[in-house]
Amino acid sequence: MTLAGIPPAPLPAEQALKLLREGNRRFVQHVRTHDSEEERSALAAGQRPHTVILSCSDSRVPSELVFDQGLGDLFVIRVAGNVVAPSLVGSVEFAAATFGTRLAVVMGHSRCGAIKATLDFIQHDVDSPSENIHDIVDRCRPAVESVVHAAGPGVDKARLMHEAVRANVRQSCAHLRHGSRLLERLIQEEGMLIVGADYSLDTGEVEFFDGLEG
Repeated sequence: MTLAGIPPAPLPAEQALKLLREGNRRFVQHVRTHDSEEERSALAAGQRPHTVILSCSDSRVPSELVFDQGLGDLFVIRVAGNVVAPSLVGSVEFAAATFGTRLAVVMGHSRCGAIKATLDFIQHDVDSPSENIHDIVDRCRPAVESVVHAAGPGVDKARLMHEAVRANVRQSCAHLRHGSRLLERLIQEEGMLIVGADYSLDTGEVEFFDGLEG
């Protein structure tokens, strides 16, 4: 059945990205446009999210608010460091296969705690307080190490953090693009996009910087 207020067919990735850009502009301008009570009633029978967001668990980065989207618009997956593991790939696959969602955004953010923990481990051998947290650091480590080695000694700490956050986002995007036969096929045959983004805690702005070519 067609759900009130929900498009009857999957939204193309480019249109979904446009909605996110427009929504983030509203968020930065302190404008909120959605009535959650009305949306909740319309969505009781099902959902058709136009975008998957794989983002950090940080409490300051709620995707629905950051992009001024309503209930049912986003399929949100949150994990510290926006890392990619098999269950997280499966979550993206589920949305793409079940709901026809054709845009996936991996979103990091400024001053990310998981990235700081990874930098502390690489630079100062500060280990994580548990094996499970260390697993997150291990998943971030290849991307962050590449930034540390390229930067060399004496690099500005804020700049290093910024570049490490973005490298980690790129790594997660690449994992999604090339670590799933299903997603690879959807990218090649059905126009799915996997895009990297960086959220600023200071300004509220989201910058899309990876996966936009073509």
